[in-house]
Amino acid sequence: MKVIASTLNAKFIHTNLAIRYLKAYAAPEFEVEIAEYTINDPVLNIASDLFAKKPDVIGFSCYIWNIEETVKVIQILRKILPDAVLILGGPEVSYDVIYWLKRLPEINYIVIGEGEATFKELLAHLAGGKTITDVMGIGFMENGKPVINPIRPKIDLREMPSPFRFPEDIPNLSKRVTYIETSRGCPFSCQFCLSSIEVGVRYFNRENIKEDIRYLMKNGAKTIKFVDRTFNISRSYAMEMFQFLIDEHVPGTVFQFEITGDIMRPEVIEFLNENAPKGLFRFEIGVQSTNDLTNELVKRRQNFEKLTRTVTMVKDGGKIVQHLDLIAGLPEEDYNSFRKTFNDVFALKPEELQLGFLKMLRGTGLRISAKQFGYTYMDHAPYEILGNNVIDFNDILKIKQVEDVLEKYWNNHRMDNAVEYIVSTCFETPFDFFQRFGAYWDQQGWSRIGHQLEDLFIRLQQFLREENVEGRAIAEGLMKFDYLLNIRYKPRKPWWKPSLKKEEKAYIYKAVLAKPEMAGSAFARLQLKERDLFKHTILELFPFSISDYLQSGRIVSQPSMALVYFDPADGRSSLFPLAKKQATNMRKRLIHDI
Repeated sequence: MKVIASTLNAKFIHTNLAIRYLKAYAAPEFEVEIAEYTINDPVLNIASDLFAKKPDVIGFSCYIWNIEETVKVIQILRKILPDAVLILGGPEVSYDVIYWLKRLPEINYIVIGEGEATFKELLAHLAGGKTITDVMGIGFMENGKPVINPIRPKIDLREMPSPFRFPEDIPNLSKRVTYIETSRGCPFSCQFCLSSIEVGVRYFNRENIKEDIRYLMKNGAKTIKFVDRTFNISRSYAMEMFQFLIDEHVPGTVFQFEITGDIMRPEVIEFLNENAPKGLFRFEIGVQSTNDLTNELVKRRQNFEKLTRTVTMVKDGGKIVQHLDLIAGLPEEDYNSFRKTFNDVFALKPEELQLGFLKMLRGTGLRISAKQFGYTYMDHAPYEILGNNVIDFNDILKIKQVEDVLEKYWNNHRMDNAVEYIVSTCFETPFDFFQRFGAYWDQQGWSRIGHQLEDLFIRLQQFLREENVEGRAIAEGLMKFDYLLNIRYKPRKPWWKPSLKKEEKAYIYKAVLAKPEMAGSAFARLQLKERDLFKHTILELFPFSISDYLQSGRIVSQPSMALVYFDPADGRSSLFPLAKKQATNMRKRLIHDI
């Protein structure tokens, strides 16, 4: 019996942990082949590849991001593999089994909930070793009516086999994200989340998990993401794992965790700040909303003051990158309330701030009580909301404009200094900047076209000028600063108009060659010849004192000059302010308008 466990990942770099557990648990009685694709692969190509494998049984792991594409694949497979047994499992089909059985007559079975033991017993039934009534935790159609067998008791996770010891996975470990879980379940009851459905938290065998991590690192894994819903629910367990990862990590490996921020103890953060190598850990913290009524309505217990303490301590430590999540569209969170939530969280200055939109997931309490709050939402996955009793679709579109430019201009860190200045100086609040710029971006039609790095600078410059934003001259100077420090190799043509004429540059370069100390001792030590000076440097004017900004981060409204040197060996740039006295004399001669 040829058995395949398959799924469609969101991206190629992702891997699916669930189908690997199915494969590991089914062995040695059944050999299961893994077949992973992405939602961007043509469905006919996926179906053709599966057809070529000549399977008897195909199981699909289903989620909101892949269910509609998976349905299309299944409908093709039923036509080209009429005798194959098609099985669905995963969170998207586990909580509305009758709906999926009726919608998809092409499938044979649905595995409900935790699937390892159920899938193995279902294979035993298909191989002739069990009757269908003995297989707990499945749904199927019989005589035109849906049948749901009794739900299976939870597995003892301490006895679970490793899902990582497959030789065929080794070549891709360094290229893809590896997902690992040390527990299942969540202690909280957030009504928008599927994890709230499973009561309690169960743990895997700690020593087995450590051996798996050692194996993954030894075989080249670079990014390991823990999918535990609340990794730090047990302080002692989290500390033990943090210590293990600090002691035994392989340089270049990064570990990411989902952390509940308001229960993180200060002593744990102090330990990490003192002992964790920089960049080893990434924290993902779900804030979702700072509206107390909203959090109460979705049964979300959150102390924002303690969460702020955690995020601030982690940020001050400078060791751990933080990713904070918001959800727009929660109950009683109208546009103005969400604006406050955004500003509350943005004030923490996380390295990444993800703005998502509420999805009415099957099985969640919020979907069940959708009418209470007047929700309308998409009929098909991902079931994103279209409005409710306090926020309409027009407001949702406005927030989507914020999301678009937030991703491009904050999360991607292309111009951190400029954006920091703009949101803190040029607009009443950060949200107002992203909203106005997002609306302008949309009006220009830029959402429908691609962009290069330089385009992002040009478009922000255009917005600042056309909207006559106060402080735009300093902002544009900081945009130049960010661009020159972050690009690799000297640009052929910068995105801004030249600040100096050709003969003016020649005059200043001549002065620098005669007295390189005017650009500082570090520049003088480079001992650049005339050819290298012209080939590997840029001379630029700024509307503020570059030396003061580099030393203290202060904006002093005093025009200045700087040389930017691009090392030909690696393309990295270094910025050297010209000495104030010499620069002042040259400004009198050269600077007409910055």
